Amino acid sequence: MVVPGASAGSLGTWNWRRIVGTMFPLLVVLSIIVLWAGITLENAEEMLEQYAILAVMVPTMVDMGGNLGAILSSRLSTRFHLGTTELDPRDRILWANVGAIFALAATIFTGLAIGAYYLGILIGSPLPFVSLLTISLISGMSVAVIAVVFSFAATYGSYRLGIDPDDTTIPIVTNVVDVFGMVIFIGVSALVLPL
Repeated sequence: MVVPGASAGSLGTWNWRRIVGTMFPLLVVLSIIVLWAGITLENAEEMLEQYAILAVMVPTMVDMGGNLGAILSSRLSTRFHLGTTELDPRDRILWANVGAIFALAATIFTGLAIGAYYLGILIGSPLPFVSLLTISLISGMSVAVIAVVFSFAATYGSYRLGIDPDDTTIPIVTNVVDVFGMVIFIGVSALVLPL
């Protein structure tokens, strides 16, 4: 499938060999990087057993961070394809998208703390609400910053290298956010809670 008006070597050309050639090595590298998140989680097993509600928060924390990055990456990729952005710092729409990601992150991670607090009471693993809110917001907003930075870097880098950002940004951003999200969450939890 070729986008009308696109040249044979442009981003508008769909070629499965090019996509596989680009994505396979990238996915291998990203899979190795994600092992770090698993090792971090395994090393935190004692803390997660002591505070069971944290184990419940982990999937949501990591998943939501990746989703925030995927949202921004998709919006940036679309704007590149439409030719409506060049990552100009004066671009108000660009800053509105970043602001929306941070507002969504603050809402989601506050909701996560509230849900975890009440679920902790229900399952008999309560933690003080202030502790859960601190862990959730510091971790979540840090993950949002990482998601924004890597969304911009992956989208712009792919575009500059002549690779369709739609093929690369979401795998890069979600994997990187998974790793850093896990490391940050475990680190913040260890600092906030007594072990």
